[in-house]
Amino acid sequence: MRNTLTVKRPSPTTVLYKVSTRSANNSVPAQIHRTLIGLVRILLGLSLSCILIAKAYTSATPRWKGHSDYASTFLPSRLIEISNASASCISWMYLAPIALTIFSLIFRKGYTTESLLVIRGMGVQTTTSSPTYLSTATTRFIPTNMIQDIFIHEAFKGFEVRFYLAIVVEGEHDVVVVFPSILPRRKILEEVWRGARSCLHEPKS
Repeated sequence: MRNTLTVKRPSPTTVLYKVSTRSANNSVPAQIHRTLIGLVRILLGLSLSCILIAKAYTSATPRWKGHSDYASTFLPSRLIEISNASASCISWMYLAPIALTIFSLIFRKGYTTESLLVIRGMGVQTTTSSPTYLSTATTRFIPTNMIQDIFIHEAFKGFEVRFYLAIVVEGEHDVVVVFPSILPRRKILEEVWRGARSCLHEPKS
């Protein structure tokens, strides 16, 4: 999967490097494709929610046949009938794990975004996006006085050699790996390494 690097410089002393596995293609067909995928996720989630609601009411009230006044206030009668028919065909033992699996797929992003924010005189902040839309990103801030070095190193991942950008933090045995989930190409790492080092330290006069 091809990784894209975005560089933003809000000020002369601040730079943000963002790497993402999400496609940078913003053409009309690509936007239409992403919109259709989003609509399918929404419709699938709503349909599954209606089935779960119908199943819950069916289990709680055996006389529920799509004519409940309470349910009719927020679900169309035809949708109630379809949901009730679907819910009656499957037991909770199968419906629950199926629903959990489908919801996990619906809320999964399908891409990863990681960033390195460098602020001269303050430090750096690493961020890794969450795999789902329901959780928050993982961030860590490292003050400048705790940073001993920033370097590019290589390691084996399976049967291939991968490069990674690492930060040596004072007092810590393990280094902090930048972009740990994506591990972008060496060309991207070299650009981030040069930019981060030049931005982090004051230029020599």
